[in-house]
Amino acid sequence: MVHPTDESHPMSPEEAQRQCLGEIARRAILAQDRHAEAARLVRHGAKCFSQGDEDGIIAEIFRRIGPRHRTFVEFGAGNGLENNTAHLLLQGWRGAWIDGDPANVEIIRGKYRHYLEAGRLVAAETLLLPDNVDRAVASLGVTGAIDLLSVDVDGNDLALIEALECVRPRVVVAEYNARYGASVRWRMPFDAGHRWDGTEHFGASLADLADVMDRRGFALVGCNLVGTNAFFVARDEDLAAFRAPFTAEEHFEPARYYLLPWHGGHPVDARADRPFPLVAVAGA
Repeated sequence: MVHPTDESHPMSPEEAQRQCLGEIARRAILAQDRHAEAARLVRHGAKCFSQGDEDGIIAEIFRRIGPRHRTFVEFGAGNGLENNTAHLLLQGWRGAWIDGDPANVEIIRGKYRHYLEAGRLVAAETLLLPDNVDRAVASLGVTGAIDLLSVDVDGNDLALIEALECVRPRVVVAEYNARYGASVRWRMPFDAGHRWDGTEHFGASLADLADVMDRRGFALVGCNLVGTNAFFVARDEDLAAFRAPFTAEEHFEPARYYLLPWHGGHPVDARADRPFPLVAVAGA
């Protein structure tokens, strides 16, 4: 077993210190009384393939409501090595990934070729806009009821959510802009040519996102500890296991980007000649 501190994967003293301080901070935050409440999701956060702690929260949501279709759609899936649905795929789920970067889709086609060939995954290079999002998703053979929709395109996220009609997710994971706190309603003006420039100009505030999702029949049930993603469950599901009220003021988590990159073990392997094996899952 090779560890990141070995010569083949050297870790600088500064990086080791940063990771240790991040873990100390994470534990201190989770020790607060607010996060100890059983109905809250944030303490269930864990990383497998997600950027931060989203994998654990998604798993806990479906532990509470149960998976039904075991299907997903992810907008802004990246290269598949770090997103919100890769872990589900490897557990026997099926779904669709859409990303606007051809380099990312090329990596997906290499690393996940067994899943693509088996029909458990479809992937497309598409720059999603409100006037093409339904067509893009339907063209991949995904329509109707699904278990999970994840949206993280670093810009026009809310416009895509408002325009999407061809699928009916039970759970939605959507990025929010924590800069605006829990109560300010703000969204980035729609820009068809937007490319995130690394600044705070992206997406929408949690309050605006929660308003839109409420109108679409979803309840805000939590946010992740890093303060990047919000989690919504359809109101026709049993919400008794989740912390009410389902408002931005109740569930907002501030930006804690210092917790990233969330330590997840060894560096990722993007080599196309070492694709993920097709995992057989009992009962899938």
